[in-house]
Amino acid sequence: MTVPAGTTAGTAIRDAGIQAKGPRAIVVVRDAEGQLRDLSWAPAADAEVELVTADSADGRSVIRHSCAHVLAQAVQQEFPEANLGIGPPIKDGFYYDFQVERPFTPDDLRALEKRMKQIIKGAQRFSRRVLESTDAAKAELAAEPFKLELVDIKSDVDTSEVMEVGGGELTVYDNLDPRTGATVWGDLCRGPHVPTTKHIPAFRLMRSAAAYWRGDQNNQQLQRVYGTAWESAEALDAYLELLAEAEKRDHRKLGAELDLFSFPDEIGSGLAVFHPRGGIIRQEMENHSRARHVEAGYDFVYSPHIAKGNLFQTSGHLDWYRDGMYPAMHLDEELDAEGAVRKPGQDYFLKPMNCPFHDLIFRSRGRSYRELPLRMFEFGSVYRYEKSGTIHGLTRVRGMTQDDAHIFCTPDQVQDELKALLGFVLNLLRDFGLDDFYLELSTRNEEKYVGSDDIWAKATEALRVAATDSGLELVPDPGGAAFYGPKVSVQARDALGRTWQMSTIQLDFNLPEAFELEYSAADGTRQRPVMIHRALFGSIERFFAVLTEHYSGAFPAWLSPVQVVGIPIAQEHEEHLHEVRKALRAKGVRADVDASDDRMQKKIRTHTTQKVPFMLLAGGADVEAGAVSFRFRDGTQINGVPVDQAVATIADWVSRRENASPTAELLAT
Repeated sequence: MTVPAGTTAGTAIRDAGIQAKGPRAIVVVRDAEGQLRDLSWAPAADAEVELVTADSADGRSVIRHSCAHVLAQAVQQEFPEANLGIGPPIKDGFYYDFQVERPFTPDDLRALEKRMKQIIKGAQRFSRRVLESTDAAKAELAAEPFKLELVDIKSDVDTSEVMEVGGGELTVYDNLDPRTGATVWGDLCRGPHVPTTKHIPAFRLMRSAAAYWRGDQNNQQLQRVYGTAWESAEALDAYLELLAEAEKRDHRKLGAELDLFSFPDEIGSGLAVFHPRGGIIRQEMENHSRARHVEAGYDFVYSPHIAKGNLFQTSGHLDWYRDGMYPAMHLDEELDAEGAVRKPGQDYFLKPMNCPFHDLIFRSRGRSYRELPLRMFEFGSVYRYEKSGTIHGLTRVRGMTQDDAHIFCTPDQVQDELKALLGFVLNLLRDFGLDDFYLELSTRNEEKYVGSDDIWAKATEALRVAATDSGLELVPDPGGAAFYGPKVSVQARDALGRTWQMSTIQLDFNLPEAFELEYSAADGTRQRPVMIHRALFGSIERFFAVLTEHYSGAFPAWLSPVQVVGIPIAQEHEEHLHEVRKALRAKGVRADVDASDDRMQKKIRTHTTQKVPFMLLAGGADVEAGAVSFRFRDGTQINGVPVDQAVATIADWVSRRENASPTAELLAT
């Protein structure tokens, strides 16, 4: 629609007879340049705008940022000594950082929620005010040291997180009393905001935590309050229900309950050990991946866990990732009898990546174009010194195993190789039951890259074409590439609709140059290969966590550590089930018999809780008939199934790698 010159966007909307309410209420508009504007914005010339509703992604973001302001106002009313940090919207919510005398308690959060509801009910109006100069801003913000710092560095901040500055001018949003027009509270902010606090229909404060100012551990530690806000109470309730379901599926919780893995303090933060049951799942994952890679023409390689620093200097990791690497181990130094250095030592590092090792394998002898594409694959353990606050179960660890591949090919082979590789990646993920994908194209970070503009342009276009040809949605990720080349990442949605970054495919013209890789071309000249980096699962640990949460611990039968448990009604029926187990194991099925002293019903509850896909019950009638009774995870049961049929059905289901949970319908078919 058109907003006439000198007329506010809100007035133009009303004049047009638009009276959208609830989730479809208009909260801001987007101008022709794509900038979001308050409804109080009045353009100097007629302007075409797009209406942004509360239930859109941008609308929710504006609601959440406005709610962050309400939180900050409530905190300063409850804790007058509090100094303000930053308060941006984030995925599904918002946060605000505060400098306060003590950490917030759950009682504090309840009191703040109550205060926020009063502010929202009061329908305070958000009013944008331009500050005349930097000096004027500093005078007004003299009591807010963190805001003063932002004013000083306003041109050197991440505007995706820092909402206070950016956009070419310094502005304050005042919260005005709707009756008197008096300023109740204000905050340095570039906006935009909803018209009034009444446009924040539903919110909840979630938790508080410590956080360093601007994410730097050398800075002041602040208290961060997290919240969520939505366009309706129904949307908030749906989100809270999703969180409750996600909590049930938390892989850390299920990992302990199902005895899959742990993080012993004696080993160190972010370093996992897999228990026997978790080891079986991981082994099945790896074995299936190995078989598929062999079919696709990959060669398996192995590399050590540490290397001299010069290797990572050549690859660029020491220049770009040193902060994320474990500290050097200074070795090989020799001293003479007087203690003087006779032979200087050298630094060794735990490897953060496998790619430099694969480059050396390629360079170990002369290569011909006839060998290309050369596909190297490794389950390679790598180590990243993640900050303690970012470590999270198996999804963010310090030691991980990547299913890492590097493909060396000629420039003419790149497009076909990328297309085939993307198909291979998606099909292998589908094998594990993930089938809802979109792609993300990460392009160059202008402050963190090596190589020429021409090389980057060619690499980016090659990935774009391959991604577009896949037919999947392609979402841009500006500045998200690694320093050596652009990448396409596969984003997969799980059973709850959450998005996980899975496989990455990165095109690299630069490491072959750094390592002086060459092959003999058909015309006899020496040429540089193109290198494609590809981690399919990302890391085994992270993929394990994703599958655990996707299936809520009820893994498909082919991945389940225990596939079948025999449950005798009485002790005299055990021998019959031992024979069934023997027949199943001969078919490669992981089967046990529960010969404990527990009653049958308790055994059923135990193995249902342990999410065993098949339970086989046997009583006197089953023994006499040479049969078993099937019990499934969902509680359904089928009695009197002949043993041969039961064994064949289970073995066939497992061998087909079916990802659905078996039910009584399986035997009906």
